[in-house]
Amino acid sequence: MNQPDAATKIKRWIVFVIVALMSIDLVVVVSEGLWLSAFLILTIAMLILLVTVFSDRLAVQIPAEFQVLALLFVFSALFLGEVRNYYDKIWWWDIALHSTSGLLMGILGFLLVYVLNASEKIAISMTPQFLAFVAFIFAVAVGALWEIVEFSIDSIVGARMQKAMFDDPSGLTDTMWDMIVNAIGAGFISTLGWWYMKRDRRSFIDIWIQKFIQRNPDRIESIESKTRI
Repeated sequence: MNQPDAATKIKRWIVFVIVALMSIDLVVVVSEGLWLSAFLILTIAMLILLVTVFSDRLAVQIPAEFQVLALLFVFSALFLGEVRNYYDKIWWWDIALHSTSGLLMGILGFLLVYVLNASEKIAISMTPQFLAFVAFIFAVAVGALWEIVEFSIDSIVGARMQKAMFDDPSGLTDTMWDMIVNAIGAGFISTLGWWYMKRDRRSFIDIWIQKFIQRNPDRIESIESKTRI
């Protein structure tokens, strides 16, 4: 049986700390009779635990480093943002999270497209410039889909996921700023990935891709350096 690496051990400790903090907060909100907050906390905790438990049983194994970032993002967005109301308490919280989501989705886009580009089973070959462009478009598209989700939830259940900004109660300004900072984050990570590939330098993206390949040997027949020019 393979021993977990350092990133996996760190992920487990982070999950333990996050769930412990939410458990303490759950006791507090239940004692105060805040049942909606209690339901949200319990749902978020269960989601994090389920993803953590079943992540090693998925058909495709995602690097633990990316899982750590994703877990911290979910904790910051759903628990701190929605439950603890950081979106209203800290004016830049929403901007920071949407910028981070652009970074995360850009990294995920690189992982997916890079592996497809390097696999001999799939007859495609992309230059570093085009690979970076596809990763950027992927991240922007996911950000746009999330804005549709926010609008739909607000319209159906009357939530306040789209925040009023600059005396604009419609939420349009919030949506546009969310998409702008998401695109900036995606553009940054795409440019960084392109810069490393163009200069044949090893980046964290390359390291994560190699871990992705090592953990999914049956799904990737061989890897070639097609993106190096």
